[in-house]
Amino acid sequence: MTGTLSLGAVDWFLLAVYFGAIIAIGLYTKRAVRTTGDFFLAGRSMPAWITGLAFISANLGALEIIGGAANGAQYGAAAVHFYWLGAIPAMVFLGVVMMPFYYSTRVHSVSEYLRRRFNNQTHLLNSVVFAIAQMLLAGVNLFALALIVKLLIGWPLWLSIALSAVFVLAYITLGGLAGAIYGEVLQFFVILAGLIPIVVIGLHTVGGFGGLKDAVQDPTLLHTWQGTAPGHWTNPLGDWIGLAMGEGFVLAFGYWTTNFAEVQRSLAAKDLNSARRTPLIAAFPKMALPLFTVVPGMIALVIIPKLGQPGGPTYNDVIPEMMQRFLPTGVLGIALTGLLAAFMAGMAANISGFNTVFTYDIWKPYVVRDRDDRYYLTAGRYATVAGIAVSVAAAFVASEYNNIQNYIQLLFSFFNSPLFATFLLAMFWKRVTPWAGFWGMLSGTAAAAVAHLSAYHIGWFYPGGEVGPHDTINAQMANFYGALFAFVVDAVVTIAVTFITKPKPESELRGLVWGLPDPDSPDAHEASVRQPWWKSPPVLGCIILALTAALSVWLVVAV
Repeated sequence: MTGTLSLGAVDWFLLAVYFGAIIAIGLYTKRAVRTTGDFFLAGRSMPAWITGLAFISANLGALEIIGGAANGAQYGAAAVHFYWLGAIPAMVFLGVVMMPFYYSTRVHSVSEYLRRRFNNQTHLLNSVVFAIAQMLLAGVNLFALALIVKLLIGWPLWLSIALSAVFVLAYITLGGLAGAIYGEVLQFFVILAGLIPIVVIGLHTVGGFGGLKDAVQDPTLLHTWQGTAPGHWTNPLGDWIGLAMGEGFVLAFGYWTTNFAEVQRSLAAKDLNSARRTPLIAAFPKMALPLFTVVPGMIALVIIPKLGQPGGPTYNDVIPEMMQRFLPTGVLGIALTGLLAAFMAGMAANISGFNTVFTYDIWKPYVVRDRDDRYYLTAGRYATVAGIAVSVAAAFVASEYNNIQNYIQLLFSFFNSPLFATFLLAMFWKRVTPWAGFWGMLSGTAAAAVAHLSAYHIGWFYPGGEVGPHDTINAQMANFYGALFAFVVDAVVTIAVTFITKPKPESELRGLVWGLPDPDSPDAHEASVRQPWWKSPPVLGCIILALTAALSVWLVVAV
């Protein structure tokens, strides 16, 4: 950055209005919070369009805005894989296949499903791992917010982190999940209002998409699938095995189908069909997000000297740099408000997921049992404070990475990939035993750690396959293969332990395994009701997949 921006009165007014609205939402929704079900699951009363927008808004944090733009600058057009390959199919799978398991069993969290399907040991292991992951991810959003404030306004990093943490704490503690969801709906529109001017002005500056294509000096940055042959890859994101299996299957499905910070929004829906449509509604705007993240990153690569090089701005600086260069007073206030909204939405999703799992899945069953509902509601609010305090420390860990997307994908390879292997086997194979789930997840997480430590000594993850003294590892390719390795180890151990331990009786697996429905479930009748096509999750899922495939083919042909 060449200096901080001077915000005008209009910019400060817009920021004040936004923060005032967020606090007002928390105060308003607090009136409806009387039980833990109200606080953690919004009373299961939300319509699908509300939970759908909240679902995508909760994902529009640092991962999407700062990380997506950083990927656009570092990896070029191939970064669309994080959306069209690494999100959409998994979101469809969640809505069509997995949500009936979550919603109909009336679980409060993914960890609670594991307790019912396996045992207390598996449940506690996943709860602890998930809680740690959410605090680390909340730290990423805190760091991204502090980065924006520091670079644009000049406030020090520690002050920016502290102030943003206080605001998120206020409206989550007051309104619980309902406050977070209504805040996220508002934030969705504010985020788009902030990103659109950057894209429009940036494209105008480089001469549109044609000018951007001509200006990119490295032709490999214009490719999506080209150059992905194993062993001889030239694609910035590596070979097709890592992309399709590591990113498209393991990391994507592991994140979208088992990450309770996202699933929680669907569980707040008013009925089963609304819960299933929640991720499908969110998938439509998700398809368009590369225009607002990857494209600005590629523009920045053309117009910002020494981007990502020693002595120059880091890839994380793309969005702040673009704002500084292009946006006038007034428009700057909208964009800055949009970014603040994005990072607060992402952090709120992490913290609301953390406080639910900590209260329901750690504190209540294993620490303090058999207390009244009011006690656990208070415990959840204290957990929120503690989670935000830890995330403040985690923000400084995230600040050590020049592309936070690389860091986030590393976290997913540790926390989501092993869990997905366990879930996949548990939901479709009734023979999987309680202890198989525990040892599978534990071994998968350990395998991810081994893969991460060893990746930096394997030439496969370096361009050309040869390690030179000044080579830089392809961090995302290492993450893709690390996730794949963790998934395979988890699956192998789970299967092996299954054959030497005793499974649960079929009567205890009703509603928890595919092909074993629970006739006593309150949603059993609704699941069999025929819906009009625009409300049918399978039909919507097919439409979404067809549109995504068409976009992918169009981009290959156009470039």
